[in-house]
Amino acid sequence: MKNVHICLSEWKHFVRSPFKIVALLLFVLASVYGLHNGAHLYQKQNAEIQKINQKAQEQKDKMVSYYQKGQKSPDGRPWVDFTRPFWAIWNLPTYAVKNPSSAMVYSIGQAEQYGFYKAISVWASAYDADMAEEISNPERLQIGTLDFAFAVLFLLPLLLLILVYNIKSTESEQGFLPLVYVQTGTKDAWLLARLWFYTGMILLVLLLLMAYGAFLTHVWETEVNAFFEVFAYAVFYVGFWLLIYFFILRNGKSILGNSLQMIGVWLLFALIIPATVHQIVGVLKPVNLMTDWIDIQRDGQEKLFAQPDSVIDDQLFALYPSLKVSKLADDLEKRQLLRNFSSSALAYDMVKGATVQMVAENQAKNALIEQTYWFNPSTFFQNRLNKSAQTHYQDYESYRVRINQLVARSIELMVTDLWNEVTVDEHKYLQYYKQLSK
Repeated sequence: MKNVHICLSEWKHFVRSPFKIVALLLFVLASVYGLHNGAHLYQKQNAEIQKINQKAQEQKDKMVSYYQKGQKSPDGRPWVDFTRPFWAIWNLPTYAVKNPSSAMVYSIGQAEQYGFYKAISVWASAYDADMAEEISNPERLQIGTLDFAFAVLFLLPLLLLILVYNIKSTESEQGFLPLVYVQTGTKDAWLLARLWFYTGMILLVLLLLMAYGAFLTHVWETEVNAFFEVFAYAVFYVGFWLLIYFFILRNGKSILGNSLQMIGVWLLFALIIPATVHQIVGVLKPVNLMTDWIDIQRDGQEKLFAQPDSVIDDQLFALYPSLKVSKLADDLEKRQLLRNFSSSALAYDMVKGATVQMVAENQAKNALIEQTYWFNPSTFFQNRLNKSAQTHYQDYESYRVRINQLVARSIELMVTDLWNEVTVDEHKYLQYYKQLSK
């Protein structure tokens, strides 16, 4: 009963404090704004994917009509021959798509930095310009983009500070703290009861906000597990901050002293440590400028074609040993045309080699950041929220791997069928489409 009485008293104190009510309302407004930003991005990406799928279907139907009419080339482009594997695969409307998770409403994460769809062709790669890093979330905050995760990670500790900063200090400064202890029991029990009141209130607010976000993107229908994961992390995060504030309040004696200590801890964990880690990681693991990849893209093709024909053939045979026994392997008259059409395979192999080091460096940087989680809670919880929302770096790395797999598969199909003099008809074209749309 004592705890119930303490919570009721705290509720009366809260409703009589306009400052605390306004702080809570501002947090709710910021969170709702962040939820709408996440929902808007989710809906925007889904709408774009629908357009892409519609465009792909129209292009596929158009190609099928060419085959049905027995038309090998489009009007005005007689050099194109749809019966050749190269041109058939070149005109396949295939895309690698990263479907957004409905849980994106809670954490935008890397979703603003990387592309979410990629047209697949024999000259494509996962690091083309349309897949390049754009602008990071902290920079987007300067122009108005804010997500729910930001509100929880950085604004929620400030809200908690405002709600609890004067607990015990007011009674201490007014001189009747000993009387409170006599009436309510031990100091820790009384202090914990008051903190439990605000813990329950904050968790209820977070639960309602997340339910509202789930309504915006239908999380209940598609990502219900993500809802509970995000809420669980939010509970642990609230507990982390309240534990710190508890010890500050327990040992503090004045409102000013407690407030300064709380602000200092917030600055330490929310700004100073993440910024310091960022700088240290930047020094130890500098940003990869993709110079090897750029050199391959800029000069690699020229160097590739400058090689003797025999060297190019040897490289192709090394990549695809089955070509040595293909139907046209000994046809010297057609070899040059085959060599030209197959050059994308060698170019892709060069690009793949150039990205290995880049991917390894990114993974090493992420591993280094993960080692700081034990003293860098803001970054830890940020990455956990991103992972639950499928907007984590690893989600986009997996997406890039899938792009590379589709590009490699399209090249292998094209090269193998070219060297075996396969004639593409409607059935074969649809077979290509099925194989590259998985």
